[in-house]
Amino acid sequence: MRIGIPKALLYFKYRIMWRSFFESLGHEVIASPDTNKTILDMGVNSSIDESCTSAKIFMGHVEWLIKHGEVDTIFIPRVVSYEDGDITCTKFHGLYDICRATYPDAKFLHHNIDYDHGHTELGAYKALGATLGAKPAESQTAYEKALEGLRLYEKELETKQEKVAKKDSLKVLMVAHPYNIYDKLIGEPILKALHELNCDVIFADIPESSAMCKRAETLSATVYWRYNKELIGAVDYYKNDIDGIIFLATFPCGPDSLAIELLTRRLKDIPMTTLIADSNFGEAGIQTRIESFIDILEARKKAVQNAKEI
Repeated sequence: MRIGIPKALLYFKYRIMWRSFFESLGHEVIASPDTNKTILDMGVNSSIDESCTSAKIFMGHVEWLIKHGEVDTIFIPRVVSYEDGDITCTKFHGLYDICRATYPDAKFLHHNIDYDHGHTELGAYKALGATLGAKPAESQTAYEKALEGLRLYEKELETKQEKVAKKDSLKVLMVAHPYNIYDKLIGEPILKALHELNCDVIFADIPESSAMCKRAETLSATVYWRYNKELIGAVDYYKNDIDGIIFLATFPCGPDSLAIELLTRRLKDIPMTTLIADSNFGEAGIQTRIESFIDILEARKKAVQNAKEI
């Protein structure tokens, strides 16, 4: 089968695992292209106004696959809760049902990870494999291989980032979900601007998930959104290695808004700025804001160095 995967939301977190799993079972994976204005507009037109920009982008990628992907089915993951009881944003709960209701003539494939109701990750992939005609042993082998590949990739990223974090350079911590910061339309202009300003970027989504969730409790014991806990923990982990923080969220994400408010109240001595992306997100305005923020960080770093020399 030709299985389409929208290049949005959890794609940026699990793409290596998904591709490995499907290909190990003999299927072809077709990812949608990088986000562009056309895909965003398609998602906006097929979504309710209250939906966040990230979810609208996802819907645009689904529609692109339906119209242009020439696929047999489209994979829509459903990730609700993890074994430690942390839950995800409700958009990850309902994507499969939303897509089926929005595009009733399309064919969709999904799995269901919801530890609170007994649906483990292994069980989800076994059920997914069974839907594709694979035997339980074949699905488990494909799952274990895919999981190992993802872990090795994540460990490699973490090792590289640790070296960057120890450099004596101007460093900014990018606090953003991977589906925002690595998106071609939303995140790339920001990373490009920081690179042109000779600023090293530390990514809050890279450190090991469970460790960051536990570390997040030092800042708040009541945040229960899994992906926000990961980011909050990373802020605490890197706070002594960075010169400033950039928060990137999409409008109108509730969990991100609360997490940003929490961090700005708890961390008083680190310069921060917030970028909110919507369907009219413009590269020109972002460039100016980032340049101003980096100017502040450079002046502050220089002042600290001069004070030490005195």
